[in-house]
Amino acid sequence: MTAVANSAFTASQFNAYVRDNLNETAPAKATTAGTIFVATGANAIAERAPTRGLIGTAQSTASTAYTDLTTAGPSVTVTTGAFVLVFWTAHSQNTTANGRCFMSFGISGATTQAADDTWALTMQNPTATTNVRAGGVHMFPVTPGNNTFTAKYRVDAGTGTWTNRQLFVIPL
Repeated sequence: MTAVANSAFTASQFNAYVRDNLNETAPAKATTAGTIFVATGANAIAERAPTRGLIGTAQSTASTAYTDLTTAGPSVTVTTGAFVLVFWTAHSQNTTANGRCFMSFGISGATTQAADDTWALTMQNPTATTNVRAGGVHMFPVTPGNNTFTAKYRVDAGTGTWTNRQLFVIPL
């Protein structure tokens, strides 16, 4: 619309050219509290929901290969674009002095990726049963769509015990 001096600005023109444009902003598009918006292309946005999983109970394994604990996870499922920002943390201890506890995560759904030491938290206990807390953050490329992130655990010696396990995923 082009403004012309001394011409009437009608309600339908206001709705079409002002109101409807304001309805294209992120606040107008938001449907859920606590979400974020990401660019999905030129002049395009998508609403994404950061998601957190938490398991507080102490659980153990002596496996040297990545595995689930008695209560698997934590696990979170999010709708993603091409990247995610993942935060993960836990307390751990090992029954063997200098034994290491590893916490990683696998991805399933649109993306398939096994848990791996490349991005694992590695917590080494200087003496048996010393409690260590660690946390990590990493940006991962993923296939857009529904992706599930599940924490996995292993040790290199002894028996590892993890408590207050958290996984937080911000889809981008």
